[in-house]
Amino acid sequence: MNRKKVYLAGGLFDLRHLAGNAKLGEQVGVQSGGRYEAYLPQDYEPESLGAKAIRDSDFKGLLDCDAAIFQYDGTELDSGTVVEFMAAKFADIPSLLLRTDFRRGGDRNEEPWNLMCSFYPRTVSLVADAMHLYVESGHEQCGGVLAADKAFVTLGKRVVEKLDEVMALPPVDLEGVSRREGLEKLLGV
Repeated sequence: MNRKKVYLAGGLFDLRHLAGNAKLGEQVGVQSGGRYEAYLPQDYEPESLGAKAIRDSDFKGLLDCDAAIFQYDGTELDSGTVVEFMAAKFADIPSLLLRTDFRRGGDRNEEPWNLMCSFYPRTVSLVADAMHLYVESGHEQCGGVLAADKAFVTLGKRVVEKLDEVMALPPVDLEGVSRREGLEKLLGV
């Protein structure tokens, strides 16, 4: 089997987000039958590293992956996640923009984030209402922790479907084009 490595980007500054990233990564592997293996940047950032070393480690991890998931949750997108997304686009890495935050945002487009983060080649989006996933998982019957686990299973299945979709998209053809034309193709303009 040709396992693909998938980078999981997001605001990873508290236990809730670190644990959520790990749970999503686990489900990506399980729900894909092992076709996808999650790369969790938090597993490669020892506390002893300085800021530049952490940034460099994250970029190296991203560039070593076959695809990436960018978690676009919150009222404001995490700036580091957006920078990683742009690096992925310039490297033509298949990308999934994932939002589980049920709050709406955005401007002039159907996606709930700033329009400058949309409309790129080899990019698909998945907006999944986390509260809906949690309620549908039966929190009243089984309790919050089990319901959250079930919600991650459901989300994992949907994420794998979207990863399959974006991985099937052809690379951007940059052969024989100028630097400007190449940038225009990578930006999708």
